[in-house]
Amino acid sequence: MALGPRLDLRQSQSLVMTPQLQQAIKLLALSNLEIETFVGDALESNPLLEAGDLRSESGQSDDTGEAPAEPAADSLGADSLGAAGSGTDSLGGDGTAGDGLTAAEPALDIDRTAIDVDRDTGDGEWGAGGSGALADDLPSIEERGTGEKSLADHLHDQVGAVSRNTRDEFIAKYLIGLLDEAGYLRGQLREVASELSVSITDVERALDVVQSLDPTGVGARTLAECLALQAKELDRYDPCMARLIENLDLVAKGDFVRLKRMCDVDDEDFADMLGELREFDPKPGLAFGGAPETAVVPDVLIAPGDDDSWQIKLNEATLPRLVVNRSYFVELKDGCTDKESRGWLNEKLTDANWLIKALDQRRKTILKVASQIVKLQEGFFLKGVSELKPLTLREVAEEIDMHESTVSRVTSNKYLHCDRGTYEMKYFFTSGVGSSENEGGASSEAVKARIKALTDAEDPKKILSDDKLVELLKGEGFDIARRTVAKYREAMGIGSSVQRRRAKKLAAM
Repeated sequence: MALGPRLDLRQSQSLVMTPQLQQAIKLLALSNLEIETFVGDALESNPLLEAGDLRSESGQSDDTGEAPAEPAADSLGADSLGAAGSGTDSLGGDGTAGDGLTAAEPALDIDRTAIDVDRDTGDGEWGAGGSGALADDLPSIEERGTGEKSLADHLHDQVGAVSRNTRDEFIAKYLIGLLDEAGYLRGQLREVASELSVSITDVERALDVVQSLDPTGVGARTLAECLALQAKELDRYDPCMARLIENLDLVAKGDFVRLKRMCDVDDEDFADMLGELREFDPKPGLAFGGAPETAVVPDVLIAPGDDDSWQIKLNEATLPRLVVNRSYFVELKDGCTDKESRGWLNEKLTDANWLIKALDQRRKTILKVASQIVKLQEGFFLKGVSELKPLTLREVAEEIDMHESTVSRVTSNKYLHCDRGTYEMKYFFTSGVGSSENEGGASSEAVKARIKALTDAEDPKKILSDDKLVELLKGEGFDIARRTVAKYREAMGIGSSVQRRRAKKLAAM
């Protein structure tokens, strides 16, 4: 076969991400507050854009670029965030999500009695079964973000109870003052001994006191020492784990072959050791006294309506509304006599119309996703976290005929407020664990709630081990492994049995 240059014509298709499409995708992932900032920038850069009133009694806008007989095509429409029912979406009796309402349209509600079966989990009626108790609920975001004390205050509260004498207590409190925000000791022990005119032995004994406090790992001088303290606390500091922690530089490099040889373990044990190492907190002090808490502003508001229904709407207080200033456009158009000026004006008009439509589509998409979440997780809104079901992004995407990535963007950085508190929308997407009573399994959040309830109610003299928690959970129908119980417990910030025993002993003093 002869080799040589030649010219071929071929047809192919490819998806090109235009700047406007990229911007529309970006808008989906922004929260209402971020949208407010984005719109503020757009108002400064585009003279044709104008902030409209959130509420319009007439249902029309004088500044839109369309005839007054219909909602403006280049704006959110006077009904979008204005008149009664605006910015609201619900599910009708057939369980389908609407695309948004106009001022003339009645609000559609979720009819609980009209939906009998959740085909995703195989459960019966949504309202059937379960406990109505609220004690199992996990704290809402509002409760989780209030009034935490600083790391130093937290340690000072403990140090007196564990010090052998006032001398050790005094030195320990001095060392606490040298801890950085992550909980690491940045001073040198010999310098401390010199400054306090005590022996190095006294300082080392006081450091042992600090390192025995909660959270485990504070007072460490290196990352390896911090991880070693946590491994010892959990009774996982065997010679193999010690060698792994001593060679964190090889862990960072990913030199696992050499590490397995040094630790003298097989692949399965080494994988378990790495998993345990990753569960340790490298900066235990950051759980206390961090940056000031910022208020969480919900993007979606959920409230019970009449006739066993739910009202679902966007938070209008943080959602800006844009319109095109028609009179200013006409004024500028009359003054544009050259081609370049007219081109600039038309470009600004196109950009303004596109942004308004993109914001409108974002609103409709958020309402669709929120409505589907309420439909699939209604048990949570009725009875609490014990009724939370396993749910994936794919399930919601298939129900509302959208791509999974779109649902992911919509639920990122957005919060939903209901009677039970304010929750991130991602909170309602949870993995499932086996359950002998539920064909679809139980939500991991429901299991976490039971673990929290069991540890909160445990007798301080009979602290529950992870093995005992597994036994109790299996008695309640949750088929779960010990390692999973430990993972869930640590994810919620619940200490080990040793830590809880010590904390409850201090609390009883």
